[in-house]
Amino acid sequence: MSHNVYIYILVMAGVTYLIRMLPLVLSKKEITSPFVKSFLYYVPYACLAAMTFPAILTATSSVISAVAGFGVALIVAYREKSLLTVAIWACAAVFVVERLLEFIG
Repeated sequence: MSHNVYIYILVMAGVTYLIRMLPLVLSKKEITSPFVKSFLYYVPYACLAAMTFPAILTATSSVISAVAGFGVALIVAYREKSLLTVAIWACAAVFVVERLLEFIG
């Protein structure tokens, strides 16, 4: 049985197009529900978090250093620092914890 990759690509393109096009076609009036508006507002952030969090835990050689870096990033971000500052502090925390783990173990 031979598989034609172009058929797969065409089907994937069609499904992707339908997913993006159907909400626009089906909702012709403005959305007035506060619940739906807030849900649609936060969906991109939830998707980004769902994609980023597993990568954070597997980016270092130890889960302990990854959690430490994530914790430091949360604290610095909560204090409303810039993205560059958050990244630098998180990287520094991971570096320090990795060195401590090497020293201990």
